[in-house]
Amino acid sequence: MKNIVALGLLTILLSAALPGSQIPSAMVQTLDGKKVDTRSLSNGGKPMIINFWATWCAPCKKELSAIAEKYDDWQAKTGVKLIAISIDDARSSARVKPYVNGQGWEYDVYLDPNGDFKRALNVNNVPHTFLVDGAGEIVWQHNNYEPGDENELFKKVLELSGSKK
Repeated sequence: MKNIVALGLLTILLSAALPGSQIPSAMVQTLDGKKVDTRSLSNGGKPMIINFWATWCAPCKKELSAIAEKYDDWQAKTGVKLIAISIDDARSSARVKPYVNGQGWEYDVYLDPNGDFKRALNVNNVPHTFLVDGAGEIVWQHNNYEPGDENELFKKVLELSGSKK
């Protein structure tokens, strides 16, 4: 029995998105319904943030709004790009586009209504943020949100981009 439990835990750990792993392939949708393979997500060799969120998740919305206040500055200093992946399902995904437009977020926003990308990255709860280097490798991830977490994220982006504060 102990061996089965240990094997199960090992399988879970190995399937998680580990630092150094590439962005997996899954199909997501633009807010206009166009299908996009997540393998094609890139930022021209510069850092990229992938943030999983949902319209029903208050910490998610707080995090994305906190980043939005600083995003122009982050882009100017590092060239970073943020991609927000909504995990809203078929019942709530119709709320995503109006919400994003109302917030005025300058992020690329995609829908993951079937949870394929979420499962591929082993995202169990939101918000869940991944930092990806210019080669498409996941180098850092963070789960949940507390005010100020965006500052830690930006420090990681600065380190990755080689920029000075």
